[in-house]
Amino acid sequence: MYMSLMFPLSPSIRKPPMTVESTPAASRVEAADLARAVQPFTRPDTRKAVWQIINTMVPFIALWVLMVVMVKRGYPYWSILVVSVVTAAFQVRIFILFHDCCHGSFFGTPRANRILGYVTGILTFTPFEQWRRSHAMHHDTVGDLDRRGVGDIWTLTAGEFATAPRWKHLVYRLIRNPLFILSFGTPIVFLISPRYFHAQDRTRERWSVVITNIALAAIVTIAGLTIGIGTYLRIQIPCLCVAGAAGLWLFYVQHQFEGTYWARHDSWDPMKAALEGSSFYRLPGVLQWFTGNIGFHHVHHVQQRIPNYNLERCYDNVPVLQKVKPLTFLASLRCARLHIWDERSRRLMGYRGPF
Repeated sequence: MYMSLMFPLSPSIRKPPMTVESTPAASRVEAADLARAVQPFTRPDTRKAVWQIINTMVPFIALWVLMVVMVKRGYPYWSILVVSVVTAAFQVRIFILFHDCCHGSFFGTPRANRILGYVTGILTFTPFEQWRRSHAMHHDTVGDLDRRGVGDIWTLTAGEFATAPRWKHLVYRLIRNPLFILSFGTPIVFLISPRYFHAQDRTRERWSVVITNIALAAIVTIAGLTIGIGTYLRIQIPCLCVAGAAGLWLFYVQHQFEGTYWARHDSWDPMKAALEGSSFYRLPGVLQWFTGNIGFHHVHHVQQRIPNYNLERCYDNVPVLQKVKPLTFLASLRCARLHIWDERSRRLMGYRGPF
C-alpha cells in the first residue's frame, strides 16, 4: 500500500514553493521538455479504469466471502491466514486506486474520482480528503530539506542528529527501525492517525474524517450483527497488518535509498527531486500488478496526473525516464540501514557513517 507515514516529531519549515524562475535555466528547459513528453500519458481511460475496479474489487469481495465461510465451517486458522495474504494484496491494489483518485487521475471527472476515492478510502481505513491534502504536500516538498514533515518519513541530517538530545536519538532510532515501521506503523498510520483531525485540516478534510469514521463504524456494526465481530476481526486484522506492512515498506524505499536526492530549499530542483529522489522499484510482474505500477515512482513524481495504468507505458516511451537506475527487491533490503542525510557527501548513511 502506498501511503504517507507522518510523525509529529518531523521538522517542518514552511517556505514558499520554489518558482520556475528560481531554478537554473538549463533545468527549466529540460523540465519543460520532459513535461511535454509525458503529457499524453495523463489522459484517463474510462475503460481501463472500470476494468481495474472489476479485477480488483470482485476478487477482494470473493476472498472475503471465502474467508467468512472458512471461519464458520471451522477451517484451521492457518489456512485462513494464507487466504488473508492474497486478500491483503488486493487491498494494496485498492489503495492504488484510492491514490489515483486523490490525484484526480483515475477517472476523467472530479466527481467520479471523489466517489471512488471515498469508497476505496473506507475500504483502506483512510479519509479521502485528508489524505489527498497531505499527499499533495508530499509531492510539493519531496527532497526539500527545509520543508520536511508532512507525508514523509522522518529524516534528520547528520548535523541535526549530532546535536540532538539523547531522548531524540532513541525516538528517531525507534521510528526509523524497519521492525517498528512494519509492526506498529500499520496501526499508527491506518487505525489511529486517520481517525482524528490534523492541524492543517480544513472543513472538507474534517468532514472526510467524520464520514469515513461513521462508515467504518457502520461496517463493524453490520459485521457484528451478521457474521459476528469475532469473525470480522479474525479476518480483518491479518489483512490489514499484511497490507499495511507492504504499503509502508513500499513508501519507505520510494524515497529512502542509496543515491536519493535532498537539497536545501534555495537550491532544490523539482525535476531532480522527481528523477533522483524517487526510486524506480523494479518488482516481479505479479507484485508490480498488485502494487499498480507504483514502482515506477520516479515517473509518478515527474507527473502525478499519470494514472497507474499508464505509468509503465510512459516509462517505455520516454527515454529520459529509462536512465534512472532500477532498485531491485534484494537491493531494496539494504535501504533499511540508511537513516541520516549527510549534507557534505550528499548521501544517506547509517548511524555510524557511510557503508
